[in-house]
Amino acid sequence: MAETIFEVLIKKFEEDRSSALNFVSSGGAKDFAGYKEVTGYIRGLDTCVRNVKDLSRNYMDDDDE
Repeated sequence: MAETIFEVLIKKFEEDRSSALNFVSSGGAKDFAGYKEVTGYIRGLDTCVRNVKDLSRNYMDDDDE
């Protein structure tokens, strides 16, 4: 079965999150400001994933009616 737009978005956000986590864990942030920027980015991606999952659930619920 083909992926939905929701699944594609979630996969992309999760890939970006993984990349950012690897960046931080390998010492990529040069200072505290850089660390805060990357952790904020990760937090934003987490929010995006939650929102897309909620939208997907609502879309599927509406489709069932």
